[in-house]
Amino acid sequence: MMRMPPMIHISRNLQELMIPKSRPANRPCQRAALCVASIFVIGQPVSGAPSRVDAVRPLQASASSPGVHERWNSDAANSPVANAATTAAKPPAPAVLPGKGLAQHDFFYAGEAKDERMFIVRDGKIVWTYTHPAQGEISDATLLPNGNVLFAHQRGVTEISADKKVVWNHDAPANTEIHTAQPFGTNSVWFIQNDNPPKFIVINKTTGATDKEFVLPVKNPGSTHGQFRHARMTDAGTLLVAHMDLGKAAEYDLSGKQLWSADVPGIWSATPLHNGNVLVASNNRFVRELDRRGQVVWEWKPSDTPEYQMSNLQLATRLPNGNTLINNWFNQWNDKFNAATAEVQAIEVTSDKKVVWALRSWEDPANLGPATTLQILPKQ
Repeated sequence: MMRMPPMIHISRNLQELMIPKSRPANRPCQRAALCVASIFVIGQPVSGAPSRVDAVRPLQASASSPGVHERWNSDAANSPVANAATTAAKPPAPAVLPGKGLAQHDFFYAGEAKDERMFIVRDGKIVWTYTHPAQGEISDATLLPNGNVLFAHQRGVTEISADKKVVWNHDAPANTEIHTAQPFGTNSVWFIQNDNPPKFIVINKTTGATDKEFVLPVKNPGSTHGQFRHARMTDAGTLLVAHMDLGKAAEYDLSGKQLWSADVPGIWSATPLHNGNVLVASNNRFVRELDRRGQVVWEWKPSDTPEYQMSNLQLATRLPNGNTLINNWFNQWNDKFNAATAEVQAIEVTSDKKVVWALRSWEDPANLGPATTLQILPKQ
């Protein structure tokens, strides 16, 4: 079995990560880590089962915000990590990929990229696509049951209809960022506002009133970009949050009281499972299922699938069939892209970590671009 090439770790102090004063304020912040989007689906037994777009506000940079997209690693003072693909001599994936490519699943797809693009793929073809005219990054997006899409794009939260009309929009206040959002009830939206201090907020879409709000703890209140990317509501109505700069997953009631936490170095996302456990993905290149004691009950590491290169994990999602979806983001800002050597964007692995599907779609007519969100859809 071939060994994965070592990754290059680059140490920087915090001052080196700040935005230079001479930098244009409307340029998107960039990450230093170069990564190619890969989605891994890994099996795990489950023990229980307006017609217009509002004007886009330029990025409000602050001296305490990092000037590049970083891999936020709580164990290494947020030091960026070079993409393994730039140093690897071996192919990033097998020449012949398992599964049916785009036809394996119907899915909704979006990613952090220079162009804020989203796609719906059905029966192996792109049937819907939308490009949001903004200068941020899509960190969280969901295809809703009514066909609308709700997405957080750093500068705010927007909901569009299937015919690409903006039906609701909330701009992030100056010097703040919004990277994760979801529906709340029938007519509200919740989101986390990266800020000093950061807040969990529920807004009524009709009135614009704030229905709920509480402050979330962070390690670096002045460094808004590295605070949060992903959170989800649990079946019990509590909030599960991935604290990037604190390196932990934590659960809160809607008054802001912490109910549970577990250390997760380099955490990017935390997703509640129906069996009560928590699925986390880390920039330290692991995915773990944690029980409520914080014990690891299942784990995936790159060495489990060494024939596929993994560089930067973001989201992990447990599928109804017991498999797990994991992505790995590619940085369009900090490195050159070569479709011929790009990593796969998705793989599916059984409970014993056998790869049964791999998606690699980097060229027209189905260039999906980098992956942050991949939502498997029911067949129509």
